Amino acid sequence: MMCRLRHRFAKDRAFTAGVAARSLVLLSLLFSLVQAHAQAPASSPTGSPAAQNPSAGAAAPQAAPVNAPPPSSRKGAGQGQFTIRAETTEVVLYATVVDGHQQMVTNLDKSNFTVYEDGTPQTISSFREEDVPVSMGILVDNSASMQTKRAAVNRAAIDLVRASNPQDETFIVNFSDEAFLDQDFTSKIPLLQKGLSHIDSKGGTALYDAVIASADHLAKHATHPKQVIVIITDGEDNSSTATLEKTIHTVATDGPIVYAIGLLYDSSGPDAHVARKALQSLAIQTGGLAFFPKSLDQVDPIAAEVARDIREQYIIAYHPTKPISAGGYRTVRVVAHAKGHHKLTVRTRAGYFATEFSH
Repeated sequence: MMCRLRHRFAKDRAFTAGVAARSLVLLSLLFSLVQAHAQAPASSPTGSPAAQNPSAGAAAPQAAPVNAPPPSSRKGAGQGQFTIRAETTEVVLYATVVDGHQQMVTNLDKSNFTVYEDGTPQTISSFREEDVPVSMGILVDNSASMQTKRAAVNRAAIDLVRASNPQDETFIVNFSDEAFLDQDFTSKIPLLQKGLSHIDSKGGTALYDAVIASADHLAKHATHPKQVIVIITDGEDNSSTATLEKTIHTVATDGPIVYAIGLLYDSSGPDAHVARKALQSLAIQTGGLAFFPKSLDQVDPIAAEVARDIREQYIIAYHPTKPISAGGYRTVRVVAHAKGHHKLTVRTRAGYFATEFSH
């Protein structure tokens, strides 16, 4: 089953659209009749051709088309596919560097980095450190267990946006056993606040379905090449049709960077362990981070840290020495060395699936 984002009040919109369409049909027919009447010649004497054949003087009314196809939606570079394509052989990595004290290091240059693909050194084709705008999806758990946490979570989500690049575009997904796109891409805080206000905490947690559907939404409709998903949840997935493995496969290749905030401080046992491992896996595979605050008070500072991490990354690109046409999964590792830094750790995507382009 395909994972999709639903629009809240979709039935209401469909009903409204149907009424509008029917009204347009009636107006079109009325307009055509009036126009035909206005163009008809004056009454003719009995026996004239017009009188003998009333239809000869006016064409049959034509209804205007009302169901023209909608304009195609904007497409991002991914076109819905999370693979490195054969015609685009440059692999782009977004990398964060930290020192031995877990402090971010932002003053490095190209010569400080080495990229390995499947253990083989690669030649860096382009390098820059720049605060580029991103397309971001904020996914908030709306299941029953989140009811008392949503107010603090919503504030943190808005603070994250405020601390981000002003040119970012963000959408809001509230998910329980279904995922609702409650606000599409925007940079306007009031609209994002409204999107977060749909709190009807109930049902289970279909996290994996929400991630896959949101990644697809980013691939198809995002404006910016750099894409991010931020997940805020308090439990294990218990309602998805997709598996964790499928979700990782979806985001592991040229998909969004995943940041996760797991509110598991009041959970314990096997379920909490599974939830923690799932969030960590999604983050590690994509070059993001998973956070596990000990209280709601820590969520807002974490949101600020996520915003900073996104804005202070290196952009490293290379052309793989192994042909993309060979396919398969390729591991990626980036190392950094610099004078004055004893130990540097580079966090980026763990790898990607190489696939030839096919229609």
